[in-house]
Amino acid sequence: METAFERRAARAELLARGSVTVAEPLRFAAGLHRAQGRLAAAIRVLHADHSLCGRLEEDVSRFIGRLGELLRFAAEHGPPALADEALVRSEEDPVRSRSRLSGWWSGEVDSIQDYLSRGLLRPYVEVLAGLGIAPDRPHRAGRCPFCGGSPWIGARRAAGAGGAGGRADAASRLLGCALCGGEWPLGRIRCPDCAEEDPSKLPSFQSESHPAVRIEACEACRRYVKSIDLTLDARAVPEVDDLVSLSMDLWAAKEGFTRIEPGLAGPLIAPPA
Repeated sequence: METAFERRAARAELLARGSVTVAEPLRFAAGLHRAQGRLAAAIRVLHADHSLCGRLEEDVSRFIGRLGELLRFAAEHGPPALADEALVRSEEDPVRSRSRLSGWWSGEVDSIQDYLSRGLLRPYVEVLAGLGIAPDRPHRAGRCPFCGGSPWIGARRAAGAGGAGGRADAASRLLGCALCGGEWPLGRIRCPDCAEEDPSKLPSFQSESHPAVRIEACEACRRYVKSIDLTLDARAVPEVDDLVSLSMDLWAAKEGFTRIEPGLAGPLIAPPA
């Protein structure tokens, strides 16, 4: 479990060394992944003593007291809005803290409003995924079949045995879950948010500055998911490499599109009013 978080952290650090414009969010991502990895390890140990069941209302009491490190990291190193929220939540009583987590878990509050709860709960759900314990969460079409999480990034991998030399247009599209870290396939000609299947309403946009990245948008619901072409560089870790092309999210916001689920940079880029 710690290995998966460390792999993401190491990738973020590597990219930060080669970037000026997005070095800060990449360094934040590296620290966040390591803090999440430590929490995941602690939750896994707790499971050995008191088995997790996948129902947050029952499991949360076992690890809510261990969220302090993540909250402190976000308060000290996160972007201003996230840091302020983390500071407030670090001082909350357990009843209020549980209520906030439960609201996000049940879908009453989405990640644009509460990005922090997703980050706090991800280690718990990744542990559940590793144990094969399905979380008790609402599911809807286009969401992660395991945990019901929303797609925050896509990846295009060469279909069949073509390997990294395959063409992106022939690649299969996989969506990455923001909560459990899993992936599931979804055809390119389908919006993950509203299930629109009219090709004329599903444009994709690219930038010469980031040739491996696409904004895969939907004109029907005005939402989008960003995808990374792994046929060009199989070393990429989509949820981390996503940060390198934040300028494309800025462009999408100016065009009136909203990302289905915020990436690691959080809901910092809002569409114009």
